[in-house]
Amino acid sequence: MSLASLHDLRRIADAVAHLRDRQVADIVLRSDCRQLRIVLDDGQTLFLAVVQDEEGRPRLDADLIRSPDEAATGQLEVHFDAAVD
Repeated sequence: MSLASLHDLRRIADAVAHLRDRQVADIVLRSDCRQLRIVLDDGQTLFLAVVQDEEGRPRLDADLIRSPDEAATGQLEVHFDAAVD
């Protein structure tokens, strides 16, 4: 049995904590049962998945996809201007 790193556990706990006091709009379990997608009513999506690490051992992974309005806050924007001769 292998232990997950503290960083991974904190990241997963943070992602799952976003479910607290939220309304769930949809839940989809992938047919091979390796991924669970939870869509919240505010547009955020939480993905929970079983993935293999570098040594081929399964581990739990979580990703929170924020709504476009929330993700845009603080995002770096880079504009390219045409070169002037």
